[in-house]
Amino acid sequence: MLAQFPVHTTLPTKDLDRARQFYEGVLGLIPSYTSAVNVVYKVGECTSFEVYPTSAAGTAQNTMMGWSVRDLDGVVADLRRRGVVFEEYDFPGLKTVNGIAQMGTDRAAWFKDPDGNILAVAEHR
Repeated sequence: MLAQFPVHTTLPTKDLDRARQFYEGVLGLIPSYTSAVNVVYKVGECTSFEVYPTSAAGTAQNTMMGWSVRDLDGVVADLRRRGVVFEEYDFPGLKTVNGIAQMGTDRAAWFKDPDGNILAVAEHR
């Protein structure tokens, strides 16, 4: 039943104004809906994500959301120009070089928002 419906991600923040400065000012996203308790951003053709305040923000140690991109190197370079810092990982089966991991034919890079939510950009070939 649920396979027919679009999904959206919900990201926690401790400070909604600070999160908006990052998502709008640094990442260049435009909110499609705002209220005192959340902000929604439409991205891509049929997807969106919501940012909402909670004291639990930043406690997850896993990737919370990711974008599928066509030109990972170009996207990473653009985000770096905007001040985004990419994570470096060296785990069994996953090692980044200059912020980018090669995983078979796929490549990905991870960064954090101001709350420490881990976000990714990935190129699938």
